Amino acid sequence: MDTILSAYAEGAADLPKYRRLADAIRGAIAAGQLAAGDKLPPVRDLAFDLGITPGTVARAYTILTDGGAARAEVGRGTFVAGGEAGGMRKLLPDAPWPQTEAPQSGRFVSFVAPKLPDCGQIALIREGFARLSRHPFESLINYPSRAAFKPAREAVLDWLSDTPLGPVSEEDLTLCHGGQNGIGIVMQTVLRGARPVVLVEELSYPGFRRAAELLRAEVVSVPMDEDGILPEALDELARRHDAQLLCTSPEIHNPTGRQTPDRRRKEIAAVAQRRGFHVLEDDCYRLGPRAGLGYRALLPEQGWLVASISKSITPALRVGFVVAPQARRADLRRSVEHGFFGLAQPLGDLVADLLRRPELPAILDEVRREYDRYIRAAVNLLGGHDVGWREGVPFLWLRLPAGWRAATFVQAAEFEGVQLRAADEFALRDGFAPHAVRIAINAQVGLPAFEAALGRVRGLLENPPERIAV
Repeated sequence: MDTILSAYAEGAADLPKYRRLADAIRGAIAAGQLAAGDKLPPVRDLAFDLGITPGTVARAYTILTDGGAARAEVGRGTFVAGGEAGGMRKLLPDAPWPQTEAPQSGRFVSFVAPKLPDCGQIALIREGFARLSRHPFESLINYPSRAAFKPAREAVLDWLSDTPLGPVSEEDLTLCHGGQNGIGIVMQTVLRGARPVVLVEELSYPGFRRAAELLRAEVVSVPMDEDGILPEALDELARRHDAQLLCTSPEIHNPTGRQTPDRRRKEIAAVAQRRGFHVLEDDCYRLGPRAGLGYRALLPEQGWLVASISKSITPALRVGFVVAPQARRADLRRSVEHGFFGLAQPLGDLVADLLRRPELPAILDEVRREYDRYIRAAVNLLGGHDVGWREGVPFLWLRLPAGWRAATFVQAAEFEGVQLRAADEFALRDGFAPHAVRIAINAQVGLPAFEAALGRVRGLLENPPERIAV
């Protein structure tokens, strides 16, 4: 125990705690301070001595066992593995590609962000890389041109064929490095002045706020009801602050999963037209067909769409896209070219190949079915509580019972090996945050482990603390 405590204390303070602990144990093994067969301290004991959560220790142990430095024995504990260098895997030329982060296993489960199931998309991407390696050498040695990305833009436009965009061509579309990058470049394109104002929903995706703050914009939240943004409040705040941009997620609101009805979208669009601000619609979370009108169609001169393949195919490629109003597409292109020149040409070619594959629609259907299987399991476990959910939405919104505050509940859940996101993370620093948490669907753990983790969450819901800290 003392060996691990001292190694952890000397570790890199800027690393996440679980990585710092895993590195400390690896270092102790390499230095001979821990020998093959030595038993590592029990999770709760080590967590207490280090002043960290048991979930953090469990995650570090998972990294060690998946990496070959340790082995877990049911009912006995975790031990230093045998073999060369204390059981650490020696990377030979024919060894598998080293993992930078171990897959989740054991008791620790993260519900912080949705985790896609593999329903065949990994094989599709690997085959795409193989075909990419046979491309003409010119595409691998020269700067890419916008014309070279035309096949990718056309493939994306087909991908968005069920999205109501109004009149649109591939020239209105620009590829970017994921949805967050798309949000940033829209803001760079439309915001003007020393301290522009960006409006967001009262509870909203934190990336809106972070992108705005990078551009020194002021962020103002707009009150909501069950149908989304309140048009009267939007009108007053836009007038008072001379707002330039509204960021919203009408198809799948993040974090509640609600949907803004078309009647309300039209009212919001009317306010935007009257006050002259742009509307950025974030459509990254949608897995199935569209249900409502798009702001680019409702506001041909002010509506922007940001989407990506991260929530449906893979987040690893970091590919997103922005559809601009036709009158502003040259401005968007300029923001991209002045900022980062655009995607790497091979990545654009890979996206075009991937989105054109005839197997992809069936794979996406299977992804949705698998997600829905996990969603139904979650609702069966938590249905006795105030939980909001929809099929096709890879997260649930859980309103906490009396006796729980969001921050305290998240801390208690992590102590049980489950990571959640508190409502506070989706509100402005001085804004309203209900006593609620978002539970993202992690379809990369087996369904039994998923249900066991949610069972621990349910146990907390049914046993609130007697006193609430104030």
